[in-house]
Amino acid sequence: MSLTKKELTDKNLYELEIAIDHDTFEAAVNRAYKKQVGKFNIPGFRKGKAPRSIIEKMYGKGFFYEDAINDVLPEAFESAIKEAELDVVGRPEFDIKNIDENGAVLTAKVYVKPEVEIKDYKGIKVTRKVEPVTEEEINAEIATVQNRNSREIEVTDRAAENGDVAIIDFEGSVDGVPFEGGKGENYSLKLGSGSFIPGFEEQVVGKNIGDTFDVNVTFPEDYHAKELAGKAAVFKVTIHKLSAVELPALDDDFAKDVSEFDTFDEYKAGLTAKIEKRHETQADSEVDEQISKTLMEKLEADIPECMFEAETENFVRDYDNRLRMQGLDLKTYFQYTGMTLETLREQMRPQAEQQVKLRLALEKIAALEGLEATEEEINGEYENIANSYNMPVDQVKASIDASAIAEDMKVKKALDLVKANAKISKPRKPAAKKAAEDTEATEA
Repeated sequence: MSLTKKELTDKNLYELEIAIDHDTFEAAVNRAYKKQVGKFNIPGFRKGKAPRSIIEKMYGKGFFYEDAINDVLPEAFESAIKEAELDVVGRPEFDIKNIDENGAVLTAKVYVKPEVEIKDYKGIKVTRKVEPVTEEEINAEIATVQNRNSREIEVTDRAAENGDVAIIDFEGSVDGVPFEGGKGENYSLKLGSGSFIPGFEEQVVGKNIGDTFDVNVTFPEDYHAKELAGKAAVFKVTIHKLSAVELPALDDDFAKDVSEFDTFDEYKAGLTAKIEKRHETQADSEVDEQISKTLMEKLEADIPECMFEAETENFVRDYDNRLRMQGLDLKTYFQYTGMTLETLREQMRPQAEQQVKLRLALEKIAALEGLEATEEEINGEYENIANSYNMPVDQVKASIDASAIAEDMKVKKALDLVKANAKISKPRKPAAKKAAEDTEATEA
C-alpha cells in the first residue's frame, strides 16, 4: 500500500491517491472469502466448502472485492495521511478509481486543519467584577435550608390559608358536562403554588375541612387542551384534610442542626463567606469568558465547515450520554419536549463553533510559545481521569491515547499563559459613591 499522489484541490481540501498492491489486495480478498464461505450452498459441495474460484465463477470475479476494500481501507488510509503529513479533520470521501485482481487504486478527499494566525494575545484587557453579597441573598439561602428542615403538621382548628397543603376531591365541567382530565381524588394541592388554573387556589383559601363548594374559573386562551381554551368551567371541590408547614426557629439550635457552627451568628457569617467565594468563582468565570471571546475575535482562519459539524455532533453525543445517566435518551427527550434532532443541532451549533475557534486559537498559541506537556503531567492527568470515573489507570491509558492527553494539556497551558498575561482591572465606582466612601473613611 502506498500514497501515489497528494494534491491540494481547494482551500484546506486535499485529494490523495492510494494504491493497494496485488499481494495485499489478494490477501484481503481471501479473508473476505473465508469469512463468507459458510453462507454458500453450492451444488456438488458441502455447505461452506465451495472453493473461492467456484463462487467467483457463479457470482462474478469481483464478488469479494467490496469486503476486501473495506478490510484494507482503514490501514491504507491511515498510512497515506501519515505519509502525506496531513492533520485531517472530518470524514474522508472515498472513491474507487480502479480495482481488479492486480490490486486497487482509491482516491480520498480530506479536509485538513486550516492555517491559523493570531496576534496580540498577551496583554488582553478584561474587567473582573465581584458582586457584593446582599442581605437578600443571605436570607434566601437561609430560607432554603429552613424549608428543607421544615415539618408538616395537620391543621384542624382553622380555615385553609395560602401555603397550606389541602387534600381535595374535585371534578370539573364545562356547560354542565364533565371533561376528560378534570377529575381527581385525594389530590394534594399546595395553596398559592400556582399549579392549578388561575383563580382556583384562591377560592379554596378560607374554606374548612369537610366543606364542599363550587370553584368558578376560566381556562386561559393559550391552554394546551384546545377544546377547553378560553372556556368557563365549574369545579365541585371537597376538602378532606389540611396541613401546614412548620419552619424551625432561626436560633443557635438551628445552626447546630444544619451546620458545623454553634451559634446562628457564626452560621450566618459562614454562609456569607460561602456566597462571597461563589461570587469570586463567578467573577473568574466571567474573566475566562472575556478572554475566550477576545481570542476568538483575534483568530484569523478559514475554518472548514466539517469541523463545526463534527463538534456539533460531539455536543449532541455528550448531551445524549448525560440524558442516559439520568435514565433518559434523546428519543424520550424529544417526545417530552417536542424537539427534533435537527433543532437540537441548531441549538448546539453556536457553542460548537465557539469551541472550535477557541481550540484553534489556543493550539496556535501553544505552538508559538513552544508549550509542551511533560510525561509526569500526562501521567498525572491519567490519574485524575481514573479517579473521576473510578476506573483503573491502565484501563484509561488503553482507551485514551497519550498524544490526545498531551494536546489537551498544551491547550490548557496556552489558556493559563494568556490569563497570566492579561490586564485585569476592577470596574470603577461611580463618582458619587466613591466620594461618599471617602467621606466615611475620613470621619472614621
